[in-house]
Amino acid sequence: MSVNIIEPIELFTRPILDVRSPSEFAQGHIPGAFNLPLFDDEERAQVGTLYKKSGKDAAVLRGLELVGPKLSSFIRQARSFTGTHEFHIYCWRGGMRSESLAWLLNTAGFKISKLRGGYKSYRSFIRQAWSQDYQVIALGGRTGSGKTKLLNELTQRGHQVLDLEGIAHHKGSAFGHLNEEIMQPTNEQFENDLFDAFKEFDLSRPILVENESRTVGKVGIPTPLFQKIQAAPILAIKVSQEERISNILRDYGDAPKDALIEACHKISKKLGGDRLKASIQHIENGEIAEAVKIILDYYDQFYDYGLRKKNQQTMVIQKFSGNIREIEEAIEKLKGYKP
Repeated sequence: MSVNIIEPIELFTRPILDVRSPSEFAQGHIPGAFNLPLFDDEERAQVGTLYKKSGKDAAVLRGLELVGPKLSSFIRQARSFTGTHEFHIYCWRGGMRSESLAWLLNTAGFKISKLRGGYKSYRSFIRQAWSQDYQVIALGGRTGSGKTKLLNELTQRGHQVLDLEGIAHHKGSAFGHLNEEIMQPTNEQFENDLFDAFKEFDLSRPILVENESRTVGKVGIPTPLFQKIQAAPILAIKVSQEERISNILRDYGDAPKDALIEACHKISKKLGGDRLKASIQHIENGEIAEAVKIILDYYDQFYDYGLRKKNQQTMVIQKFSGNIREIEEAIEKLKGYKP
């Protein structure tokens, strides 16, 4: 029974099975895929070592010995994932692992298509996708300006928003990991998750992002996308310091004191000894707002410096309050803008 072969662009029409080992899956996988590993991590290492030492035939025989007792389990697991019997399937390069399970599941009555080139071809496909022709508009503003809230509201109003911080599970500063319920993904998975959101967009319409630095916590924005953000027009939100402090307290005010102090130490060199000491003292005293005032001085300098580094010829900076209608009018005017 021959196995139908699909290209990466066809992947998203059915549920997906990833037959790589659990550690490969954890490092990075197609969002929404179910992990049905042909080998566990130890078994994969055994087969790989045998392949290097004794060749393909010995490795294949050992693989069959390991897989044989699990054949019925594979079928039961596949049936448990969803209510459908139709799946796309992939391994690392689209080789024997996905070929074997595709054959087994097709024999058991499933309708299975295999991804040509495997996960490796998917990764190449999404890297190329960021270089397409699309417009980015960046929402800027100093720390605490409420950019995330505004982007969420714009999403609800039908605008295309790529939520970099939400997908990264990090708010983008030394304090950005605080109060996050989910750990940051690997850099590879972050790129996969970004593309999963991006692929739903109409590229003839603007894509809104927050004006981020190259990294969001420990993960990095794909280079072609970051270059578009760097060249994008900026809509800068300008609100009072009191409102900014209130926004920051809402996000971080209930974080544990030791976590806040640890975050302060991460920017100690840029804060300076006196400001660091004063910030920590305020935190220990429960005077979080006073600590925020000191720390904002550093972040404001950092933000202004980043803005000055941009190529002024590629920028159209407009300052707004948090009035959503104002921002929507500006987005409409900037449609089609090219730096």
